[in-house]
Amino acid sequence: MSVALPAGVLPWTPDEFEAQLRSREAGYHIHHPFNRRLNRGELAPFQVRGWVANRFYYQLAIPMKDAAILSNCPDREVRRHWIERLLDHDGRGDHEGANAGGIEAWTRLGIAVGLSREDLWSCRHVLPGVRFAVDAYVNFARHAPWQEAAISSLTELFAPKIHADRLAGWPSLYPWIEAEGLGYFRSRIPLASRDVEHGLLIAKLWCDTRARQERALEILQFKLDILWSMLDAIERAYPDDLAEEKRP
Repeated sequence: MSVALPAGVLPWTPDEFEAQLRSREAGYHIHHPFNRRLNRGELAPFQVRGWVANRFYYQLAIPMKDAAILSNCPDREVRRHWIERLLDHDGRGDHEGANAGGIEAWTRLGIAVGLSREDLWSCRHVLPGVRFAVDAYVNFARHAPWQEAAISSLTELFAPKIHADRLAGWPSLYPWIEAEGLGYFRSRIPLASRDVEHGLLIAKLWCDTRARQERALEILQFKLDILWSMLDAIERAYPDDLAEEKRP
């Protein structure tokens, strides 16, 4: 699919195109009211647990999304790079310690905020709106051209800051969270930076026309909307006055 543009519209230069992608940071979920409250230390433990439990469903989906991209990609060199993302989340080798992967690191975060492993892996707390958004993202990756699916991962352009903010603020704002649980955020900063470099290379090579560049911006906005709508659902499900019996 390409965006229809008037004839003769020239593509942006690679640097201009990257600047256009980076300008979409204004729609990143770091600016969502729920995330702002989270990072100001304004949420009760049950609200933090609700966020962690629902975000876990997204963590589970990331390697499925990456596997879909791999299955559609005929380029061996791209696959060799992209498979690292899948292993980052599912784990490597003996799957112990540093090899456990991002999903296990998020499980440790869940335990640190007071959830059980069963709470997370059963997905019993996952909201319909979160499930719908995450499933839509995986389905997009399965059916879109692999280059478009790869571009959808470029919200990683903005991820290092959101992780750094949590590492800087949470130890003092949420001292009841065990420090070991924050390991996920620490590990993702260098990995996201590495993945951004590869993702931008794919985007710049494939988006050789203005129509494809505009399409890339649409795809990035789609992914931003996925992340934003997840927080919309979480914010509505866990108001400050939620009855005790309904709290995770």
